[in-house]
Amino acid sequence: MAPATATAAGVAGAGTATAATAGAATGVAATAAKPAAAPRSSATSTRPSSGTANRERAGRRERQRATYQRATFLERHRAALIVGGALIGVALIAGFVFISAASPAYACSTIWTPSPTASPGPGETPNLGYPQPDMGHSHVNVGDKVTYTYCAPASGSHINKPGVAGPIPARVYGPSDSVIPQNWIHNLEHGGLVVLYKGDSAGATPDGQTAFKSWQSAFPPVQDCGPVVARFDQMSTPFQAMVWGRVLMMDTWDPNLVNQFWQQWGGRTNGEQLCPTPNSPSGSPGASPGTSVAPSGTPAPSAAPSDSTAPSVAPSPVASPS
Repeated sequence: MAPATATAAGVAGAGTATAATAGAATGVAATAAKPAAAPRSSATSTRPSSGTANRERAGRRERQRATYQRATFLERHRAALIVGGALIGVALIAGFVFISAASPAYACSTIWTPSPTASPGPGETPNLGYPQPDMGHSHVNVGDKVTYTYCAPASGSHINKPGVAGPIPARVYGPSDSVIPQNWIHNLEHGGLVVLYKGDSAGATPDGQTAFKSWQSAFPPVQDCGPVVARFDQMSTPFQAMVWGRVLMMDTWDPNLVNQFWQQWGGRTNGEQLCPTPNSPSGSPGASPGTSVAPSGTPAPSAAPSDSTAPSVAPSPVASPS
């Protein structure tokens, strides 16, 4: 009974196997008979993995941007740019101030040299000096630059700050003193006498300054009306004495010749009669011309300068006042 049973079981198992094989074959045949289709399960299974990979890559990119994003040039160097801009501003302001301070307060279009004039006739008193064309008398502010047609100017624009910048106190100003035409032209307008010397002349030496002070102190001590003596380099002779609109040119300092020039022209050419003049008997401003009076402490000049006192390079004096 046992062998028969085993045989029956084996036969049954073989049948089962054969049925399974037949079923598999049938399934294969059915599968082959149907058209191929993309397996959904495969697509469904890969989609989540693809989305996960994309999110991971996006996350990496975002982390990279956050990690490697750099500040702009302006942000990185803001402090240095602010400091540099401030330094440049200070340098520009300092440069402007320096240039303004270094630039001259006046300019000269022409170094004036008068044309020769007729000699005086027999018995006539020569008129000392030469008339200079009038350049006006307008007022300017301190610091304004003025261009004079002729230099040294015996008229022209000037500052109106009495005792400070024009007219200035009457005294001898040294070679290093800062004195400009805008200062002493106002003295001329009031009737004052101005004497100028070049910086390379004998007047700029210690002895020359002593001689100027001795001569200047002999004039009446009238505020802003006595002689102003100052350095001025833009002129054709080493020394020049002037009243408003008239200039006496000298190669050497000659106080007697200057005194004679003052006697002839003091107070006669200026428009504002505010200073005592040698041509008024009482010495009061605006008085009518009268007997010539020499400045106190100075010798009375002769009617005409001798050949020894006349400037060696100056043209002959004019025959009549202008």
